[in-house]
Amino acid sequence: MKYLCLVYLAEDKYNACPDKKCAAYAQELESSGHLLAAEPLHSVETATTVRIRNKKMEVTDGPFAETKEHLAGFYLIDAKDINEAIHWASKIPPAEYGSIEVRPVRELALD
Repeated sequence: MKYLCLVYLAEDKYNACPDKKCAAYAQELESSGHLLAAEPLHSVETATTVRIRNKKMEVTDGPFAETKEHLAGFYLIDAKDINEAIHWASKIPPAEYGSIEVRPVRELALD
Protein backbone atom coordinates (compact mmCIF):
# COMPACT_ATOMS: atom_id res chain seq x y z
CA MET A 1 0.00 0.00 0.00
CA LYS A 2 1.16 3.54 -0.69
CA TYR A 3 1.72 6.01 2.14
CA LEU A 4 2.59 9.67 1.87
CA CYS A 5 4.97 10.87 4.55
CA LEU A 6 4.61 14.64 4.74
CA VAL A 7 7.55 16.50 6.28
CA TYR A 8 6.58 19.59 8.30
CA LEU A 9 9.14 22.08 9.61
CA ALA A 10 9.10 25.52 11.15
CA GLU A 11 10.60 27.98 8.69
CA ASP A 12 13.69 28.52 10.82
CA LYS A 13 14.36 24.74 10.64
CA TYR A 14 14.16 24.34 6.84
CA ASN A 15 17.93 24.06 6.53
CA ALA A 16 18.58 22.33 9.87
CA CYS A 17 18.88 18.89 8.28
CA PRO A 18 21.61 18.65 5.63
CA ASP A 19 20.47 17.65 2.12
CA LYS A 20 23.14 14.92 2.09
CA LYS A 21 21.49 13.25 5.07
CA CYS A 22 18.07 13.31 3.38
CA ALA A 23 19.54 12.01 0.12
CA ALA A 24 21.27 9.16 1.95
CA TYR A 25 17.99 8.22 3.62
CA ALA A 26 16.17 8.31 0.27
CA GLN A 27 18.87 5.97 -1.09
CA GLU A 28 18.30 3.60 1.85
CA LEU A 29 14.54 3.61 1.15
CA GLU A 30 15.16 3.04 -2.55
CA SER A 31 17.57 0.16 -1.89
CA SER A 32 14.97 -1.48 0.37
CA GLY A 33 12.33 -1.23 -2.38
CA HIS A 34 10.08 1.10 -0.39
CA LEU A 35 10.71 4.48 -2.07
CA LEU A 36 8.29 5.57 -4.80
CA ALA A 37 9.14 9.30 -4.83
CA ALA A 38 10.64 12.00 -2.60
CA GLU A 39 11.14 15.73 -3.05
CA PRO A 40 11.97 18.74 -0.88
CA LEU A 41 9.93 21.91 -1.32
CA HIS A 42 11.02 25.52 -1.41
CA SER A 43 10.12 27.81 1.49
CA VAL A 44 6.45 28.62 2.14
CA GLU A 45 7.19 32.17 0.93
CA THR A 46 7.19 30.77 -2.62
CA ALA A 47 3.74 29.16 -2.29
CA THR A 48 0.70 30.20 -4.29
CA THR A 49 -2.80 29.05 -3.36
CA VAL A 50 -5.46 28.57 -6.04
CA ARG A 51 -9.20 28.33 -5.27
CA ILE A 52 -12.28 28.21 -7.45
CA ARG A 53 -15.25 30.00 -5.88
CA ASN A 54 -18.47 30.67 -7.79
CA LYS A 55 -16.70 29.42 -10.93
CA LYS A 56 -14.04 32.13 -10.57
CA MET A 57 -10.39 31.53 -9.88
CA GLU A 58 -8.83 33.16 -6.84
CA VAL A 59 -5.04 33.20 -6.58
CA THR A 60 -3.34 34.14 -3.32
CA ASP A 61 0.33 34.40 -2.48
CA GLY A 62 1.34 32.15 0.37
CA PRO A 63 0.08 28.94 1.90
CA PHE A 64 -3.53 27.91 2.50
CA ALA A 65 -3.31 28.19 6.29
CA GLU A 66 -1.21 30.01 8.83
CA THR A 67 0.67 27.43 10.89
CA LYS A 68 3.90 27.18 12.84
CA GLU A 69 5.15 24.27 10.75
CA HIS A 70 4.92 24.23 6.96
CA LEU A 71 5.04 21.46 4.40
CA ALA A 72 8.74 21.14 3.57
CA GLY A 73 8.75 17.98 1.47
CA PHE A 74 7.48 14.45 1.15
CA TYR A 75 8.37 10.79 0.77
CA LEU A 76 5.93 8.53 -1.07
CA ILE A 77 6.59 5.01 0.11
CA ASP A 78 5.25 1.51 -0.39
CA ALA A 79 4.66 -0.36 2.87
CA LYS A 80 2.73 -3.48 3.84
CA ASP A 81 0.72 -1.62 6.52
CA ILE A 82 0.58 1.52 8.67
CA ASN A 83 3.03 0.07 11.18
CA GLU A 84 5.70 -0.43 8.54
CA ALA A 85 4.97 3.06 7.16
CA ILE A 86 5.41 4.54 10.65
CA HIS A 87 8.65 2.61 11.05
CA TRP A 88 10.08 4.18 7.88
CA ALA A 89 8.64 7.62 8.72
CA SER A 90 10.39 7.56 12.10
CA LYS A 91 13.72 7.36 10.26
CA ILE A 92 13.14 10.41 8.04
CA PRO A 93 15.99 12.74 9.06
CA PRO A 94 13.98 15.99 9.44
CA ALA A 95 11.73 14.26 12.02
CA GLU A 96 14.16 15.42 14.71
CA TYR A 97 13.51 19.06 13.72
CA GLY A 98 9.79 18.96 12.88
CA SER A 99 7.11 16.35 12.35
CA ILE A 100 6.15 13.68 9.83
CA GLU A 101 2.50 13.10 8.96
CA VAL A 102 1.83 9.61 7.57
CA ARG A 103 -1.26 9.21 5.41
CA PRO A 104 -2.44 6.27 3.32
CA VAL A 105 -2.96 7.06 -0.34
CA ARG A 106 -6.47 6.29 -1.48
CA GLU A 107 -7.44 5.01 -4.88
CA LEU A 108 -9.92 7.08 -6.86
CA ALA A 109 -13.42 5.60 -6.98
CA LEU A 110 -14.13 5.54 -10.71
CA ASP A 111 -17.56 3.93 -10.53
